[in-house]
Amino acid sequence: MKLIVGLGNPGTEYDKTRHNAGFMVVDRLAERHAAGVLPKGKFHALVWECRVGTEKCLLMKPTTYMNRSGLAIGEAARFYKVDTALDLLVVVDDTAVPCGGIRLRAEGGAGGHNGLADIQQKLGGPGYPRLRVGIDQPPPRVVLHDYVLGRFSPEQREALEPAIGRGADAAECFVASGIETAMNRFNEKFSSGSSQGGAWGRQAEPADGGGDPPSGPVKEEPGFEAWKNA
Repeated sequence: MKLIVGLGNPGTEYDKTRHNAGFMVVDRLAERHAAGVLPKGKFHALVWECRVGTEKCLLMKPTTYMNRSGLAIGEAARFYKVDTALDLLVVVDDTAVPCGGIRLRAEGGAGGHNGLADIQQKLGGPGYPRLRVGIDQPPPRVVLHDYVLGRFSPEQREALEPAIGRGADAAECFVASGIETAMNRFNEKFSSGSSQGGAWGRQAEPADGGGDPPSGPVKEEPGFEAWKNA
């Protein structure tokens, strides 16, 4: 069993926001491999059980809000007794990657991303593969959590669409051949500029990054557990 988990926030107010790029990749995989199938509520997540090639997979969108993503992943990993270093792929937005870019890593730190930090805490370490989907860095004087909870600009949407497809392709490669093959095939080198003007070709490895909604009281959504103490 392979677990492919896209990170994001549930609810229509967060639909298609930058912080939900992980959800978008999992939605694309569900369109390809579970077309017409409604997701089930399981492990504090919306899940699709499907096959990607010959491999049985669970596609997951946690419904716990970003800062508690580890709850869903930990429950599913324990239930299926998966080796998280080999059988788990977390798909996450990253401000350190230009919009239109994707990047895979076999492991790594949270880099300030509270969703990744919660996963690391629940799994007991950072040793799990992740697929990072670029959303650009916020413009000057724009607060990070406002930026990641905002929607993509028209220019970003144009760059994002093919990246979502490549992200789904990379996840399929991970399922079939493992993280090393997926990294060799799909990792890109890119400039420090954004999709709104940067040139591709940077050699540096971007750090895991991203932001999360501010702490404070949150309305409980029906069927969802809202984050607290983010």
